[in-house]
Amino acid sequence: MIRRDRLMLGLAALLAAAAGCSGGDGRPGAPPAAPPAGPTRVILLGDSVAAGQALPMNVALGAAGVEFHSMASDGGGTVVGPVSEQLWQTLPDRLADARPSTVIYQITTYDWGSEQEQEAAYERLATTVAQAGARLVFVTMPPIKPDDFYEPHMDDLTNAADAARAVGAGTVVLDAAEVWGTTYQRTRNGVADRSSDGIHTCPQGAARFTSWLLRELAELYPGFRPPDPATWANSGWSGDRRFIGC
Repeated sequence: MIRRDRLMLGLAALLAAAAGCSGGDGRPGAPPAAPPAGPTRVILLGDSVAAGQALPMNVALGAAGVEFHSMASDGGGTVVGPVSEQLWQTLPDRLADARPSTVIYQITTYDWGSEQEQEAAYERLATTVAQAGARLVFVTMPPIKPDDFYEPHMDDLTNAADAARAVGAGTVVLDAAEVWGTTYQRTRNGVADRSSDGIHTCPQGAARFTSWLLRELAELYPGFRPPDPATWANSGWSGDRRFIGC
């Protein structure tokens, strides 16, 4: 078994190297950043996959001086499909009370329904986020290895990203295939990247996703500078019990 502290130290070096090659505001020798024009308070919405990714996101965004709160939930957390109506009873008030600058919605493994149903739900989310005074950023979900529970809904999940793109109205859709590829991949660089359950992420995958998302936020917000991975990649979050099957 690979010691987790060694894993995360190695990952910090890997992420630092990736950041150094990525260009943008974090590259060596870049001119001073413009006056701050970045997110101040980020809210994450999604299911239990997003809840695991929220662990490094919380530390990383905190290191960048950005307040972060996760509203991702287990067993659903969706705006369309199962339990969505229950969520909508409280979501508008929760978002208004949170006063976010940015809401990130990672498309969930429960976003079932026709494209028309998905698009209507995403438009409702966009309206709700706008009313809260925030910007909505969709993120595509990691590819999964479906079991009997998910198999009947894979066509729905495949269509969800296109439904999100159809919303427009100032929203952004980030394609996380750059992180995950287009099919479920259990290990990368000899280390568990995704859980053996075929759905969730492991510490390495969650950290890689966070590093990618920080760079994407820097593209959206010229005043945002991703923090050095050394400030967050090995800060203890990887030991959380959410990371099962890793």
